[in-house]
Amino acid sequence: MHPYISIANQWFDAFNRHDLEALLALYDDNASHYSPKLKIHQPETEGLIKGKAQLRAWWKDAFERLPALQYEPLVILHNEHCLFFEYLRHTPLEATMQIAEKLELRDGKIIASRVYHS
Repeated sequence: MHPYISIANQWFDAFNRHDLEALLALYDDNASHYSPKLKIHQPETEGLIKGKAQLRAWWKDAFERLPALQYEPLVILHNEHCLFFEYLRHTPLEATMQIAEKLELRDGKIIASRVYHS
């Protein structure tokens, strides 16, 4: 198994268990994250956060707001620098949403992530 597939599996497992520490362990200390949901819930960010402290606050809030949040992987692709996922986002409070996400990696850590959905 390619190491990036292992990272992808760990990423989905951490999200689905709402294990914030396991999720953050996959990220570089200075990683950036862009999400349209950030624009909605934290408009001052313009959708972009940087560093583990901001990642921690964002995902902690998401896990608290959406205690039944689950991701169902559909496609996992990779090249030498990136992972690309397609997955379904399930939560009882919202309609199921299809999402794509690109993770850029360096030295086995995620350095940037970008979420795509309509």
